[in-house]
Amino acid sequence: MSQKSYDESPTLYLIPTPIGNMEDLTYRTVEVLKMVDVLFCEDTRETGLLLNYLGIKKKLIANHEYNEEKNHEKVIQYLEEGKMVGLVSDRGTPVISDPGYELARYVIEKGYNVVALPGATALIPALITSSLAPMPFLFYGFLNSKKSKKEQELEQLKQETSTMIFYEAPHRIQETLEIMRKIFGDRKISLARELTKKYEEIYRGTITEILSNPLELKGEMVLVVEGNKEKKTFTNLSLKEHVELYMEDGLSKMDAIKKVAKERNMKKSEVYDIYLSEEEEK
Repeated sequence: MSQKSYDESPTLYLIPTPIGNMEDLTYRTVEVLKMVDVLFCEDTRETGLLLNYLGIKKKLIANHEYNEEKNHEKVIQYLEEGKMVGLVSDRGTPVISDPGYELARYVIEKGYNVVALPGATALIPALITSSLAPMPFLFYGFLNSKKSKKEQELEQLKQETSTMIFYEAPHRIQETLEIMRKIFGDRKISLARELTKKYEEIYRGTITEILSNPLELKGEMVLVVEGNKEKKTFTNLSLKEHVELYMEDGLSKMDAIKKVAKERNMKKSEVYDIYLSEEEEK
């Protein structure tokens, strides 16, 4: 089902706010903040400071990970009354590693408009200043805070060839980098902190080079990590296992066979025949 975003019907606006520098506010963001009837926000105190800076007064309702589900019907009630609703997180773009996903999904399911404003986010500035390949990239967000689960997550990402972007807290950055070096090897990385603020700082180098200096850092951090550049080999896989590896990644059987044939320098028909024979032997 398609929707026209700007048909003047009741709408939930996803509104980015500055990640540090207040001059990153867009004219449109300010106008939408003035226009909406109510704001759902991660922390009413943080949003209150922003609105005071702009000289705007609005009804504020807290929306965080612990009460987001309870807010579903509140948002729908406002929309049913014909009101315009805004959603903000403390900093940056809501939904991306911030509250908002469940609320936006529910509003869409109920048939109401959801409109996203472009604006501040930390991951893109960190990526384009990293000196690492900008495309393709994988945005992962926060790794699990527990060491054992973090290790499991990074093991699953070990073969990822895209540049990877993570958010991390300053008190965990040392441990995270040490685990990455153990699992990924000594890859090139970029560590950006306090983006857009006066004390913005970017460290670039290998994991070992970054760890060679004491990381007694403050502020929010974005970690950009080089993808796996090791040449993949499949000598340990049977042809059937090789095909099914790509099928597990979402490829159709024929597309997987085509890819395997190219990687093994074989004819597609030959791979197909061998795959079928191995299937029949199961």
